[in-house]
Amino acid sequence: MFEANTLAVIFVALMGLSILLYAILDGYDLGVGILLPLKQEDNSDTMIASIGPFWDANETWLVLAIGLLLIAFPAAHSYIFKELYLPTAVLLISLVLRGVAFDFRAKAAFSHKPTWNKVFKMGSLLASMSQGYMLGMYVMGFESTFAAYSFSLLSALGVAAAYSYIGACWLIMKTEGDLQVQAVAWAKKSGLICFIGILAVSAINPIINPNVFDRWFETPNMLLLLPLPLICFGLFVYSFFVLKKLPAKNDKGCWIPFTAASTIFLLCFIGLGFSFFPYIVPNKLTIWEAASAPESLSFILWGAIIVVPVIFSYTAFSYRVFWGKVQELRYH
Repeated sequence: MFEANTLAVIFVALMGLSILLYAILDGYDLGVGILLPLKQEDNSDTMIASIGPFWDANETWLVLAIGLLLIAFPAAHSYIFKELYLPTAVLLISLVLRGVAFDFRAKAAFSHKPTWNKVFKMGSLLASMSQGYMLGMYVMGFESTFAAYSFSLLSALGVAAAYSYIGACWLIMKTEGDLQVQAVAWAKKSGLICFIGILAVSAINPIINPNVFDRWFETPNMLLLLPLPLICFGLFVYSFFVLKKLPAKNDKGCWIPFTAASTIFLLCFIGLGFSFFPYIVPNKLTIWEAASAPESLSFILWGAIIVVPVIFSYTAFSYRVFWGKVQELRYH
């Protein structure tokens, strides 16, 4: 149906879309978990309720992305997870802790609820930081150097801050009253840290990767890519001024910070993808070198044509059903 090179591009695009949607959708619910106030029981319940109907569906995109990597690019899958074995184990353990804590905080004895809140918060933080660490090691080409480990730790903190930022913006959109006011304060602080983190990564990445520097600063690429950082900067500034006016009468503009944060995530992802394409393992494996046999990719594509729209459909349906301000948390 398609040539081998075209199939590889299709599957890396599907994988990239899955990672982007995971970063935005599961990013905000990880952020809500990081921000969970341990001494405010009512607010904690409301925050959990704001992500309750969505968080399982959000994690589907991570499963899809890893599945596509395994099936479509097995050589890259083996290389990446061989290098990232420990942070991957931490990520999986953290996600399990979150799942257990989400149910047990309501079904265990009332006196144990604060403990499960702590577990949920810790699981969210560890999951976010492990993802950031993995991203940092990926950008550094999996080098075993002090600089690579330092950059990866910086990336871990940056991703945790970014998830906290989009999580706070989600709460602004979904909550009311004192919690919404608190979410605005969280968004201002985490947004500033996120902005500094993006600046740091944007400055360091071209320095440590000469190929990335050449790609971004050669003409005409420089002229074509210049709008990306400018728009990203503009969105941070615009969002900051919007946050200063929130909460507003009739909740006007409560959706703007979350939309701006999602767009910032999109722009950063586009920039990262452009920096390394066509490499799926930086400077080591291209998508064509790592791709499965064309016959396998052609067969798998039919499954993707069915599965991806189904995931889109039930994700969109869940957000349509539970749209609007969050209501009291209920367990059945």
